[in-house]
Amino acid sequence: MKPVVMRSINDATGQRCVDILGTDGGAYWSECRRDPEDAHGWRRLDAPRGPYADETAAVLAARGAVGWMRMESDG
Repeated sequence: MKPVVMRSINDATGQRCVDILGTDGGAYWSECRRDPEDAHGWRRLDAPRGPYADETAAVLAARGAVGWMRMESDG
């Protein structure tokens, strides 16, 4: 099964996001970015990380690993 984006969490600038992906094998997360001057759209910064048991577990793992998510959740 192809991964399906279950949730996309954007940073305050709208130039970075974390996608939570769902497959038959569990949930994964991947950080993405976009550049306003580039018409390409979103680009993945790394391979999806996981698997995690569910969406909540993937979000918590991403929050612990992605700097801007930690900073925004502390505020």
